[in-house]
Parts: sequence; structure tokens; C-alpha cells
Amino acid sequence: MNEGKRVFITDCEGPISKNDNAFELASHFIPEGERFYTQISRYDDVLAYVVKREGYNAGDTLKLIVPFLKAYGATNAKIAKLSAQNIVLMPGIKETLQFVQEMPSFIVSTSYEHYIRALCNVLDFPYSNVYCTCLDIDSHSVSSAELERLKEFRRQIRRLPLIEFSKNITSLQDLSETDQRTIEQLNDVFWEKITNMESGVFLKEIKPIGGVEKAKAAEDIVYRSRTSLRDVIYVGDSITDVECFRLIRKNGGVTISFNGNEYAVIEADIAILSNNALPIAVIAQVYGKYGSDSVYDLVNNWKREKLSRFKVVPALLKAVEQTFPHVLPEVSRVTKSNVERLAKESSSFRKRVRGEEVGRLG
Repeated sequence: MNEGKRVFITDCEGPISKNDNAFELASHFIPEGERFYTQISRYDDVLAYVVKREGYNAGDTLKLIVPFLKAYGATNAKIAKLSAQNIVLMPGIKETLQFVQEMPSFIVSTSYEHYIRALCNVLDFPYSNVYCTCLDIDSHSVSSAELERLKEFRRQIRRLPLIEFSKNITSLQDLSETDQRTIEQLNDVFWEKITNMESGVFLKEIKPIGGVEKAKAAEDIVYRSRTSLRDVIYVGDSITDVECFRLIRKNGGVTISFNGNEYAVIEADIAILSNNALPIAVIAQVYGKYGSDSVYDLVNNWKREKLSRFKVVPALLKAVEQTFPHVLPEVSRVTKSNVERLAKESSSFRKRVRGEEVGRLG
């Protein structure tokens, strides 16, 4: 182990891009796909954090929707083309990734590999330093009769009322009777019917990089980098980052919620609310040079003059001045006294930056 070799890890959608690629794919291929994806995403939250279904992780939405993408004509080529055409980068992210290059840098994302490959091409980021969800939707054929059956399941799911889910729900009994019936019907569709169909192979084979799998990826990164979790700074924004946040915080690393939803803010050390990624570069650079104590000192005194004292590289300091000429974006240490306020404000800000529909997703 090389003591003190610091590593930068970031989620993709949120800190790097404004996309929710799986949501966009569902919207494109599946009729009324926005609502369909929202329902499955909320079902995902229930399974991961209320039911705690064995072998199920936050972010497994990305395997649940695959049979339906297949039913409505999605192929590897079509997914790759659509993903490449629709990339929307977070302003300042190219500069941010350049400024953090003095540390080994990695992306850990729940997104499908088609989108991540396209993104890496745009950013000139090494795909070898990425962990993402592998998907070969062409690998298994599905009969025409089964495709029609999947389409009927889609119509059945459309008729179900949207699940009302929040972080305060800790058991199925906290859900309304209507929502409990919806969960039962979705359980029947996915775990009794589809899992025993030809397309059920996708539910068995696809392993989305979310929840526990993101934490495993972080462990693999520190092993590859010959360092430790206490020397990791990790940026995330959603429920799929929670397990990784917990692992890194437990081991003394630094976690940042960037325009995070309430799940991310609650588990983070630092919350950033910004329409530009440059604050990530500032904090990461200070972390790389001086460590976590200096990061918290900076965040607790988040002022322009403090940036100069920490000798942030002139090019980055200039970029910050030009991007935020009047007021710096909010950067705060998350504490018991401010966590509820930050969670609410960050969730609201997230919707403004990424759009109402995407911002509401877990």
C-alpha cells in the first residue's frame, strides 16, 4: 500500500452530464416511456431500500426495462446511436476532469456501456478507467409471441397508479393500500412471469453498477491503484451512490453530493449546488494536495480569498472567477443541523439543472 496516494472517483450522470440515458432510451423506444420508466424507478427504490429484496440493488431499473426495450425494437446499434446523439455535458466538466488529472481518476456509473463509450469519446477519458453496466441486447432472441406478451405487460403497468415513494417510507405498510397492490402486481410481472420467459435471461444476466456494485467498484479501484478507501474522494448525486458513500465515509474518505437528491445529500460529507462542475475541481485539487482536513477547512470557509490561500492553480482560479464573477455557488459541509435544509434545496436545484422529470428520479 502506498500511503496517501489519493484517487478521484465520480458518478457520471449528474456530475458529468445532465442526461439520464436509460430514461431517454425508455422515452424513445417504449410508448409512454417517461411514465413507464418513472414507475419502474420508484419500484426499484421500494425493492432496494424498503423490501431489501435479496440480490437486488439500487439501479437495477436498468435490467428491468431491458425486456421492454427489446420488445419495442431496441438494438445495440440503435442504443449506441441514440446515446451518442443526445449527450448533454455539465458545463465546466471538461475543465474539471483536466484539473483533477494529477490524481488517478475513475468514473463509476450505472449507465449502459453504449452511453459511457460515447461519453468517453467526447471527453477523451480512458474507457479503461470506467465501471458501467454491460448490455448486449442483441445477444438473445425473443419470439414474436413473447414480444407481444411483453407489450401487453407494458399496457398493464401503464394502467397501474404511480407509486408514491419518499425517503420516510421504511416498510411496505407505510405505503398506501393502492401502492401495495401496485407492488404486488409488479412483483408478479417481473418475478413470476418475465423471469420464466425467454427475455427473463436479461434479468438474470445483466448486473447494473448501482448500490452495492458501486461500492465494489470503489474497492476494486483502490486495489488497482494500490491505495486505500481513506484516500478516495467520491462525487455522486443519487440513491445509487448511497452504498458507495457509506463505504467511503466509514473508511475516512471524502464524499460529495453534486446537485444530489435527498438520498445523496443525507449520506454525503459535502453538498455542492452548482450549474457548473468547477467547484468539484477546486475541492478535488485541494484534496489531492493537502487531504481531507484542508478540504473541510476550505468548505467551512467557502470564500474567494480562501481559494488563493490554498494555492489553487491559477488557471482554475481564473476559470472560477470568470464563471462565478459575483457569487460562488453553494458548497457546504453536511451536518445534522443543516442536512434537511440542504437536502430540500439540493433536490430543488437538481430539478432546475437537469429538468423536472429526471430530477425527481431516485
